[in-house]
Amino acid sequence: MKRGKLDTIILTLCFAFLYIPIIILVIYSFNASKLVTVWGGFSLHWYSSLWSNEGLMDAAWITLRVALLSATIGTILGTLAALSLTRFARFPGRMLFSGMIYAPLVMPEVITGLSLLLLFVSIGVDRGFWTVVIAHTTFTMCYVAIVVQSRLLTFDRSLEEAALDLGCPPVKTFFRITLPLIMPGVVAGWMLAFSLSLDDLVIASFTTGPGATTLPIKIYSQVRLGVTPEINAICTILIALVTVGVICASIASKRTELQRMRDEHAAARG
Repeated sequence: MKRGKLDTIILTLCFAFLYIPIIILVIYSFNASKLVTVWGGFSLHWYSSLWSNEGLMDAAWITLRVALLSATIGTILGTLAALSLTRFARFPGRMLFSGMIYAPLVMPEVITGLSLLLLFVSIGVDRGFWTVVIAHTTFTMCYVAIVVQSRLLTFDRSLEEAALDLGCPPVKTFFRITLPLIMPGVVAGWMLAFSLSLDDLVIASFTTGPGATTLPIKIYSQVRLGVTPEINAICTILIALVTVGVICASIASKRTELQRMRDEHAAARG
């Protein structure tokens, strides 16, 4: 068998292993039967029934709010951390700082969740919505830092130096020159942080409290009693939201990259 054909077969099997379960979940979300494993015909009943399920809808709304807030805060902090690591080659405590940034990547989520739980208990903070946001920000910012740092390592600093030589203040240079050029990395980091927050179960289970049950926790507690078609429906909606977000982010990133290439070409011709 030729190598190209073998690579195609392996790639097809990998994609099938990843996406066939998701496709089955989406298909059975339109199942008319109450039994999730028995096809009873096409129906939108479970989507309409989902809106009257206050428990799932409240959990979904809390999850979206947590993901939006933690992804945004984590992106800001992660971008600043990436700038510190790439622009300041040597400063006191750099090794410790980089180790603290990368530690959540290799640390088991159980340890992260337990340590945050002990922190909140020791300082007397009631667990709830904001403790989940803080916990998700803690472990998502490191992913943002890595994505943005990889973008900054290939960044042409002569553009910043030219702006500074022309009298542009450092802060204005960052927002007018640096940030637009690294925006694809920032957006990619935000999307990754948003997806990780939506998916998290372990850390949220340690840091959540009354009235702050996220959707993964809600689904996990219900699955132990049996999967219902409403769970398939709300999971399909989340898959659609994430898919649309990824497509929009990819289009925006591609347009930004094309605009940057046009600007560089125009500058070279000028």
